[in-house]
Amino acid sequence: MSAPKDAAAVILLRNPDDPMVYWVRRAEHLQYLGGFHAYPGGQRDSADASIEIDHCPDDTSRTMRVCAIRELFEETGVLLAQGVQWLSAEERNRLRHEISNNSKGFADLVSAHGLRLDGTLVVEAGRWITPAFSPRRFDTWFFAAWLPEGQEPDVQLGELEFGEWIRPADALDRWRRGKVLMVPPTIHALEVLAKGAHDLTARLTALPQARREPIQRIEVKPGIVLFPLRTATLPPATHTNCYIVGGREIVVIDPASPFGEETEALDDFLDEMTTEGRKIRKIILTHHHKDHVGGVMHLKERLGVPVAAHRLTAESLKDKVTVDRFIEDNDIIELPGEPGWRLQALHTPGHARGHLCFFEENLHALITGDNVVGIGTVLIDPPEGNMIDYLNSLKRLRELPASVIFGAHGPPVGGPKHKIDQYIKHRLARESCIVEAIVKGSTTPPEIVKAVYTDVPESVHGLAERSVIAHLEKLIHENRVMHSDGRYALF
Repeated sequence: MSAPKDAAAVILLRNPDDPMVYWVRRAEHLQYLGGFHAYPGGQRDSADASIEIDHCPDDTSRTMRVCAIRELFEETGVLLAQGVQWLSAEERNRLRHEISNNSKGFADLVSAHGLRLDGTLVVEAGRWITPAFSPRRFDTWFFAAWLPEGQEPDVQLGELEFGEWIRPADALDRWRRGKVLMVPPTIHALEVLAKGAHDLTARLTALPQARREPIQRIEVKPGIVLFPLRTATLPPATHTNCYIVGGREIVVIDPASPFGEETEALDDFLDEMTTEGRKIRKIILTHHHKDHVGGVMHLKERLGVPVAAHRLTAESLKDKVTVDRFIEDNDIIELPGEPGWRLQALHTPGHARGHLCFFEENLHALITGDNVVGIGTVLIDPPEGNMIDYLNSLKRLRELPASVIFGAHGPPVGGPKHKIDQYIKHRLARESCIVEAIVKGSTTPPEIVKAVYTDVPESVHGLAERSVIAHLEKLIHENRVMHSDGRYALF
């Protein structure tokens, strides 16, 4: 696992007596937190350490303050520096444009205009580590800063879709109604600011997670908690996401890990919820694969609750996991509370015959199991896997009015339609390459893999061959390819 990269973000504020915060929405096409609301910020630049800044306690803090100030300027045009009052708004915009075009660096701007960066203009507001399951990880320093007089933020379209001032309580209300996506550091800062702007550093760093303690309970939609568990899954994934959904009554989806430390962590979390007066109604399985069901029997026996799954999943798990109730396509699971949760079950075969996804209708959240994931690829392995079924399932998911995908591996994904379109495009592109390989003389799956999967190491060619066979079965069904004596040819 690679070390998290250094990054910084700025919680920009105005109106101390009635605080408002400036947040931005990240473009849906971005791989990291696409479609999420966040604070301006980004990754540390190698030149940040060379820029002087006054009133900083140590070199690391100094560099990250520079990073925060630079990122804020690049993303919003707000410049936190002594002497900036002598620059007009037009001049600041020109300088920002030069930086975005790489014609000048931030260090050039500071030195050429006699500016002095001042560490007291940004207040430490916590330091959060991206969870281990994410393909991109950051050690992010958060800072709070007040908007300088005479300046106003302005987002340039690209990585960001828009920015706006909002009262923290109003932002939280939007989140609770399922209108926006936010990660825990963003939510925590809003909860603190909704109670006032006093003692910011002490209050914003009160949570252990705001002091670099790993976070395991991740709630980006109210009442849908992502709880990543380490499992023996296919790389690059290292964890399988268990989901706990509901309010007064909750369901547990895919308690995946058989490992003692992981099951204990999940047990402790569920104990906290029952202590709060919540009732665990049942355990639900998306499908039968071992990296999704490793902790099921432990939890079933500990809690004394039923296990529910599709009947084909129950068939595959016979003698391994006892499934007490069947879930059919379009079944509705209603969970009371505020705002109320209504899970529509969707039979979505392709990766597995009995695969289920769940669409939460009130919050527009889509729990996709292994059909769409936040890290890695989805294996279609015949005879359990079927490429025609898989593509049809993706098309069905695309038609839903979802705002976020909660996959079994990796972080949540904003912009579901964009993500699913990428999946469909990728599969059809692979199929075209397979047809082209056959035209050029590759007639067996191993030969086709060598011709088509030039972008992956040979160590995964065995898995790639299973995917090739799934594509070939689809092409045979469509009367585009024939099969005889272990060899494939076009009609």
